[in-house]
Amino acid sequence: MSIAALGAVGALLLASCGERPTDSAGGGSTGGGGGDAFKACMVLDTGGVDDRSFNQSSYAGFEAAKAKNDAIDISYVASSDDSAYTPNLNSSVQAGCDTIVGVGGLMADNIKEVATANPEQQFAEIDSSSSLPNVYGMQYNTAEAGFLGGYLAAGMTKTGAVGTWGGLPIPPVTIFMDGFWEGVQYYNQQKGTSVRVLGWDENNPQGGSFANSFQDQAAGRQITETLASQGADIIMPVAGQAGLGAGAAAEAAGGSLNLIWVDTDGCESAADYCDYFISSVTKNLTAAVEEYVTQAASGTFPTGGYVGTLANDGVGLAPFNRFDSKVPAELKTELDTVKQGIVDGSITITSPNAISAS
Repeated sequence: MSIAALGAVGALLLASCGERPTDSAGGGSTGGGGGDAFKACMVLDTGGVDDRSFNQSSYAGFEAAKAKNDAIDISYVASSDDSAYTPNLNSSVQAGCDTIVGVGGLMADNIKEVATANPEQQFAEIDSSSSLPNVYGMQYNTAEAGFLGGYLAAGMTKTGAVGTWGGLPIPPVTIFMDGFWEGVQYYNQQKGTSVRVLGWDENNPQGGSFANSFQDQAAGRQITETLASQGADIIMPVAGQAGLGAGAAAEAAGGSLNLIWVDTDGCESAADYCDYFISSVTKNLTAAVEEYVTQAASGTFPTGGYVGTLANDGVGLAPFNRFDSKVPAELKTELDTVKQGIVDGSITITSPNAISAS
């Protein structure tokens, strides 16, 4: 069983409470035309629709749904900062959207407020659980995939030190970092090694490294260079567009520094830096959003929530791409074994941010 592909998940793989359902102002819009069009609206987090991360891959789910059903009208509105969340959500309600999808856990309180005030309006939110009957939650247990990323980094480091840093100290970010940290610890336990993790310690989160932004690439580069100066030769930024600063740092390092991307396959979403991406810890945002919108447009709004896991291919590792020949076959086999251990429960994720699919 390969760890290298997420792929689209069919309806038969969707289970119980972890189940995935079988341009406006400031954004863009394409419509199906006619009065019967299903109007799907997205409120983006900061960073824009082309952030090469969670906004972009979430909106790609809208585009995929429309490609299958031209009667779905899709649009988005970008958020300049967190003060724009509630106005953007309210304007989407006023625009007569059939469903409104909010991107990012930072929007949770805003969606709850607007959804409470508009109980007949349907909402969905990425990176948050369902809080109301008219809000569908899409979450991802990226601690599982991050664990694989950490194990991979520990197996590939030449300096004996790896690193990770985040955009903001919030659960949708630190869950990646927890998994990465745990994966390195597991590698050390199995191999009798002492690979260090710089920038994060699950047991001491107050000491973590953060850019305090999902957009500040200069801050991202500075943090990456700091961790590299301390010995890290593989770093995983969890910071949306700010993570591109890590790509610039790796490029400037001339091959002595490599990266693990997150959310999407970095060789697709941040292709300029593909030479430095050993792999990516991914969330299959596109497929989950596509299936939600497709089902909602069919006349049945999904209820409850979905949790993406390694078991249902909602999270995983991207292909090794240009590093495929550099990752030892033994390490690839070990990663498959570790993945199976996480799926069957013989390897336990201890992250306080881990999300249960049951």
